[in-house]
Amino acid sequence: MNLSLQGKTALVCGSTQGIGRATAVELALLGANVTLMARNEARLSEVAASLDTTHGQVHRYLVADFSQPADVKTALARYLNEFPEVHILINNTGGPKGGPLIEAALEEFTNTFAAHLLNNQQLVQAVVPFMRRAQFGRIVNIISTSVKQPIVGLGVSNTIRGAVAQWAKTLSLELGKDGITVNNVLPGYTRTARLDAVLAMRAQSSGKAEAEVSAQMESEIPIGRFAEAEEVAAAVAFLCTPAAAAITGINVPVDGGKTGSL
Repeated sequence: MNLSLQGKTALVCGSTQGIGRATAVELALLGANVTLMARNEARLSEVAASLDTTHGQVHRYLVADFSQPADVKTALARYLNEFPEVHILINNTGGPKGGPLIEAALEEFTNTFAAHLLNNQQLVQAVVPFMRRAQFGRIVNIISTSVKQPIVGLGVSNTIRGAVAQWAKTLSLELGKDGITVNNVLPGYTRTARLDAVLAMRAQSSGKAEAEVSAQMESEIPIGRFAEAEEVAAAVAFLCTPAAAAITGINVPVDGGKTGSL
């Protein structure tokens, strides 16, 4: 099975922490040159310096704020002008705040739509020409199991992530002939800062201690625990390899079996 990414360049968004950072680590271990993209330059520099270079890889980063799509577009254009090569794109950015859908302001929808779907679209439009030229491309969107089963208390996220999933499926139909695959990885409850926020929100709304809320949530997961960021990253990395060339247009839950649908 060919899992080597030597000679390939990956652009990993939201890569200074959590699943994004873990994904960057896995791709580097498989031999890829990794370009990190996030808004905190100090953290970007730290992560880039920590990535594996066993295969002579060169790792870079670019600074962009995903809440500002114009900023993302400008930063990427500048980067591609200097380094015109991308084989792998990992779309990943933090979700919106939680809360009941009925109470969400319109701005929450428009801001989240821009940060997720609009950024994904302009990133894809920028890098696909390079993938077509190489006749090799992997686009993986890190979304959420909410595209299969809505998560209580995350109404805006459920809505926008569903739109991203449909966008990705449509894109997979258009790009398959070019050797480009498009897939979604759907993390369930994973030990990240996002999970900490969900635990705090549920503890506050229920009047229970966070430890009690956490134990209850873990008891509902068939494997009996939360996933680790590295476990989600492993699924993302596999979909980027030559071995996964015939896998496209799918949703891959990494949730310990919790999602109640196929």
